[in-house]
Amino acid sequence: MAGGNHSGVTEFVLLGFTDLQELLFVIFLLIYITTLGGNLGMIVLIKTNSQLHVPMYFFLSHLSFLDICCSSSITPKLLSGLLAERNIISFNGCMTQLFFFAIFGTTEAILLAVMAYDRYVAIREPLHYVVAMSRGVCVQLVVGCYAVGSLNALVHTSALLRLSFCGPNLVNHFYCEIPPLVLLSCSDTWLNEMMMATCAVFIITTSVFAIVVSYACILLTTWSIRSAEGRHKAFSTCTSHLMTVALFYGSAAFLYFHPFSRHTEDQEKTASIFYTMVTPMLNPFIYSLRNKEVRSTLRRATNKLLSCRYSHRSRSNHTEAGITCHSGVIRRNKSDT
Repeated sequence: MAGGNHSGVTEFVLLGFTDLQELLFVIFLLIYITTLGGNLGMIVLIKTNSQLHVPMYFFLSHLSFLDICCSSSITPKLLSGLLAERNIISFNGCMTQLFFFAIFGTTEAILLAVMAYDRYVAIREPLHYVVAMSRGVCVQLVVGCYAVGSLNALVHTSALLRLSFCGPNLVNHFYCEIPPLVLLSCSDTWLNEMMMATCAVFIITTSVFAIVVSYACILLTTWSIRSAEGRHKAFSTCTSHLMTVALFYGSAAFLYFHPFSRHTEDQEKTASIFYTMVTPMLNPFIYSLRNKEVRSTLRRATNKLLSCRYSHRSRSNHTEAGITCHSGVIRRNKSDT
């Protein structure tokens, strides 16, 4: 990857954040640990509880997996850079980071649209939901999401590899992203700019359109339900997804609809923090706090864990008491003798 007409630059310097680096390191480390713990916990909870083996939670487990991968492709390098004098990344490492982040980010955008369609099917055909969204259909939808994400990442990475980078090599960002890299190229970047704008607009607008259409159909379906309680129960399953969509697409739209502005670097970094770290951290909490089934399953799992620990401690105390009592009897027998 490092060969060819870009050999003038073999590494990049990620400028990232220049102030309060120690404080930011602690904050980002806590966010990353929370992201890993929350999303891994969500995956384990879904995999180990048969009540959650339905299409909605199948997609949710993949959303948690994508959040882990998306955050892990950015945060470890960011944390190491905050502790170093210069955050240096090789050309190959930069392209690799960009490639995998593009895969996970694009896949998550499409998966959110698939999850909206899943909610529509669940509300429209509740009695045939499991049949309509069978295991095979769910797997095909998820594979399609990953395929589109991989194709998008391959297109952009290949387009960047054809550019020449003659210097400077200072990337005004905390990770390798297309807009700041394109600004450093000494080649004609018109094709890259058009490809990035076209792909971003196509993926975001089509995904948002699918989400809007799905929720429009959901509203029409719930409107036909006579009882207000039934309408509330039907639509309450969608609130967690809507919050996740708002967080994800809000920051993504800000980043990719104004990609080449030279006057909003700080705003773009702030939006990138939400896009790459804050949103993956919040998603499992949004679903666990807003979803009744996840809350009840988590409560049962917690109670089971606590009861197991309590029973183990009780058995240990009884064992220690028995040993103490037995020792006391032996001592009394010896004294009597």
